[in-house]
Amino acid sequence: MSKALRLSEKWFRFGLWIVAFVFASFLIGLGGTIVENLPKVEHRVTLDDFIDQQAAAPLRAELKAMQEKRQAAQDAHDQAQLKLNGARANSAAARDTFNNWLATRHATKRPEQDAELIERTQALDELKILERKALADVERQQQSLLDARQAEERAQRDLRELERTASTKLFTEQRRQELRVFGYRLALTLPLLAVAGWLFAKKRQSTWWPFVWGFIYFALFAFFVELVPYLPSYGGYVRYAVGIIITVLVGRYAIVALNRYLEKQKQAEAMPDVERRKELSYDTALARLAKKVCPGCERPVDLTNTAIDYCPHCGICLFDHCGRCQERKSAFARFCHACGAGGQGSAG
Repeated sequence: MSKALRLSEKWFRFGLWIVAFVFASFLIGLGGTIVENLPKVEHRVTLDDFIDQQAAAPLRAELKAMQEKRQAAQDAHDQAQLKLNGARANSAAARDTFNNWLATRHATKRPEQDAELIERTQALDELKILERKALADVERQQQSLLDARQAEERAQRDLRELERTASTKLFTEQRRQELRVFGYRLALTLPLLAVAGWLFAKKRQSTWWPFVWGFIYFALFAFFVELVPYLPSYGGYVRYAVGIIITVLVGRYAIVALNRYLEKQKQAEAMPDVERRKELSYDTALARLAKKVCPGCERPVDLTNTAIDYCPHCGICLFDHCGRCQERKSAFARFCHACGAGGQGSAG
């Protein structure tokens, strides 16, 4: 139809479409802000909302104490292990020195060195005693560390059991919240779709059509972008149900519209030629002719064939002759293109 419009009218329509899209963008922005804040109407639940606080608090306190005790035991064990390593190194060094000296003693067999032999042996025994004490200290710290670890594991095990029970309740409540928030979205979106459907059926060609189409685009965006991605995922029941309902509604509208159109076409084709052309608007007739279809029945017609003056499908007059100059012209033209005389068979 755009080929039949005046140049200024084309620009006006283009501007009105821009108005429609701008109007839709502002509606989408407002709707997106509302939908984004919908989850805030629900309290955000956490694990602590469902855990048994009377049982969990002592366990957490015990766990914290055991962690501190384990860390202290670990530090003490590390210090004891370091002392043990030093004692073992001192004992090993002294043993090597004593063995070397003893080998020299056997070689020289000097009796005056017997007192030194006893002294060195006593020193070596003292180092072994220190090494055994350091080992005993390490073993004691290992036992303390083991006790602290086992107590910490028991507290963690008991706390995990409480958290496991609370997690089940948390998951259930989160699912309920998800459904409630989805219900809020659905309560906002479905009325928009209903209004958009009514506007499309009744008002899409009215004077205020830019705002009508802007609202329709907004409603479609709200459904497919703001609602569909948040549909609950339990089996897709809601997704498919909504899809079936929309398909049935759109399909029913299309079928009814098609039958109404076909009935209207049958009635129009049964009318006299002059009345049929009067029923067609000037712009509609020119738009259909530009598409090389009959303005009456919209079936393809070879308009370049000068031998065709009537539609071979419905019989409506397509070309006639000017009453002044007898030039062949479109039967829907208001003026003759050859002499400018007013067309006798022009459409209303």
